Amino acid sequence: MTPPRNPFRGLRAVVTGASGGIGRSLALQLADAGADLVLVARSRDALEAVADEVRARGTTASVVVADLATTDGVEQVVTRLAGSRIDVLVANAGVGAHGPFVDESPERTATQIALNCAAVTALTHAFLPGMLARGVGGVMTVASTASFQPTPGMAVYGATKAFVLSFTEALWQETRGRGVRVLALCPGPTSTGFFDAAGAGSGVMARGRQTPDEVAAVGLRVFARAGGPTVVSGAGNRVTANAHRFVPRGLMARMSALVTAG
Repeated sequence: MTPPRNPFRGLRAVVTGASGGIGRSLALQLADAGADLVLVARSRDALEAVADEVRARGTTASVVVADLATTDGVEQVVTRLAGSRIDVLVANAGVGAHGPFVDESPERTATQIALNCAAVTALTHAFLPGMLARGVGGVMTVASTASFQPTPGMAVYGATKAFVLSFTEALWQETRGRGVRVLALCPGPTSTGFFDAAGAGSGVMARGRQTPDEVAAVGLRVFARAGGPTVVSGAGNRVTANAHRFVPRGLMARMSALVTAG
């Protein structure tokens, strides 16, 4: 019996936020599946290290050092890749902030909205038309279980991820039957540096965290079979993500506050 064709072999994939965490795992697993990679993040040294890991797996890797929280950074990526074939976009880069909204700096708020929403939208708009014209490839965004309910203590982050989820699910419907895949991967708490970077400390939502490799494997398995529009990584996280269907929204917000408070 002939094994099914690997849907990523020979494709060229852009992975944002590829210098560590889930982005690194997604890049390496795509490389294992035979994809060539374009790695995007702010840290050149970390990107080059991941690029070396990709090349050791027998595929190609190039790096684009850019801050996607800025308009210039997004334009840099689009300009650098203009005219080249991009088959897959994995919009993974994201950032959060922990604490009361009123204590959050305007700059931190703006960064979350720019990176988590505006950059995802702009890069998808730049690369999806070519995928549709060729009838191959697709877009995977990385949303969050925070997409499904309000997240007091991380109010802006949760709202940006709700945007990503809604945006991706709408694109999934718009592009059905046109040869491309569209999927929102929704991880729960994951063992990365995210919570430390968000100012929450390593103890917040520490129980039951998945590894980046586990999250990436779930996302790529569903993406490969053209599933969608959404996958939640982890059985416990799927329960959490669906709780809003059965719990009044006011109670859901109070329950979420207990979780994000640590």
